[in-house]
Amino acid sequence: MIVNRPVRICVPVCEKTFAALKTAALKAAELGDMVELRLDGLDAAEFDSAIKHIAELVRSLLRPTIITLRPTEEGGYRDLDYSSRYAFWSSRSPHDDVEFFDIERDVVAGFTSSDNHSPVAPNWARTICSYHNFKGMPANLAEIYEQMANSPARILKIAVEAGDVTDCLPVFHLLDRARREGREMIAIAMGSSGIATRILGPSRGSFLTYGALENESATAPGQVEAHELKSLYRIQKIDLKTIICGLVGMPAVYSVSPHMHNAAFESGNVDGVYLPFEVRDVASFFKRMVHPRTREIDWNLRGLSVTAPHKASVLDCLDWIEPAAKEIGAVNTVVVEADTLRGYNTDAAGLVAPLVQSIGSLNGLRVAVIGAGGAASAAVWALQRQNANVSIFARDPEKGRSLADRFDISCQALAQISFTGFDVVVNATPVGSIAGGIKQTPATARQLTGARLIYDLVYNPGETELLRQASKAGCETLGGLDMLVAQARLQYKLWTGRTTNPSVMHGAATTALRG
Repeated sequence: MIVNRPVRICVPVCEKTFAALKTAALKAAELGDMVELRLDGLDAAEFDSAIKHIAELVRSLLRPTIITLRPTEEGGYRDLDYSSRYAFWSSRSPHDDVEFFDIERDVVAGFTSSDNHSPVAPNWARTICSYHNFKGMPANLAEIYEQMANSPARILKIAVEAGDVTDCLPVFHLLDRARREGREMIAIAMGSSGIATRILGPSRGSFLTYGALENESATAPGQVEAHELKSLYRIQKIDLKTIICGLVGMPAVYSVSPHMHNAAFESGNVDGVYLPFEVRDVASFFKRMVHPRTREIDWNLRGLSVTAPHKASVLDCLDWIEPAAKEIGAVNTVVVEADTLRGYNTDAAGLVAPLVQSIGSLNGLRVAVIGAGGAASAAVWALQRQNANVSIFARDPEKGRSLADRFDISCQALAQISFTGFDVVVNATPVGSIAGGIKQTPATARQLTGARLIYDLVYNPGETELLRQASKAGCETLGGLDMLVAQARLQYKLWTGRTTNPSVMHGAATTALRG
């Protein structure tokens, strides 16, 4: 059992001038539990002068402070060789007001070498021995840990780039090992696929986690804003009993689903957290991290949302699939139940509800669906059950024909088609989204002229290029946010057995989209 430890959010600041560093550090002290001063960001002409005022700055912050001087090969902002870094740490007084010194493992090794003749060594009780690898997950990670564990440094820090979400596993395993061996440790998988380690790390024993002052000031890839760690993910409340849910996609970081589901958890007083999981290899992720019978991590995983491009491929990873999802050929919701995985599709019901509310009965209406993936499949299935006359329009004719044959409907190539005479045109592709190119549109105003209503399932941005083209063509418009909320409410009920007020999710999503 892991003993509960305080959650420490350290906010790093990195600026070119001391004046800017001071301003940023004071803001960081208001937001975080600790502050890291990245001295490698200072211009060379500013460096010597700035160092003379660091102690005064540290005292003014009233927060434990980390001093860092990192070389470019480990993510630093200056080309600092071993000799210059060794000389810097040799000159530092071990009795100043700085709480911690973050020193790379090569310099730590130099101080502990039998050839070391420096009269001044770091205060090891204040030293973080660190290793950073921005090229990926090293095969000898355990060996690196063991070498660092032999140092006298109080805290070990290992940060490695995650190529896929499963790269979080060795990082979590390092935290488990350090805990068993009584070592204080910071372990992070960097990049968007490693966000789970930043949010769940403290609950699994990490000494601290890093939170950016702002997105633009993040000092490492995948670093979450400090205020989001606190308000969105409620990191201080996460422990090993916390229910974990999340979004499986590629990409997943642009989604507002974490905002909606975490708001619902908080509103319903549910001890749960919802994370983005950027997944390339969905089969490996489900085998190694999701399925109760094969996963390599002990966590209270309750359920997952699934988005592009995994809605069809995830079917092979499940033990049971609801009949509707089988017919649709796509799963967007997974529930972990005992030692099995159950798949559902809430997209279909979520898609129809806002459309019926906006336009009334769909019986007999002509509906065009643009797309041939999982979202298009759910749209066709749901619309047919409303007795609409559905046609497919696809960028990929082969995929479009395959989908059309399944549902016994017509399929045409999207290029240069006219939607005149259609009651509804549904965009079930990611074209026009943040991830799919916000300036792009699957259809132009010329193509849309003569259609009644254009329904874009893309919700981010709120007004897509397709909807602008639709307005230009004189069509009614409907965005995708209401669908997102409708299907998310169904997911929440599957995971928790409870309902949530739609205004909670809608309000959280709207606030997130406004930025």
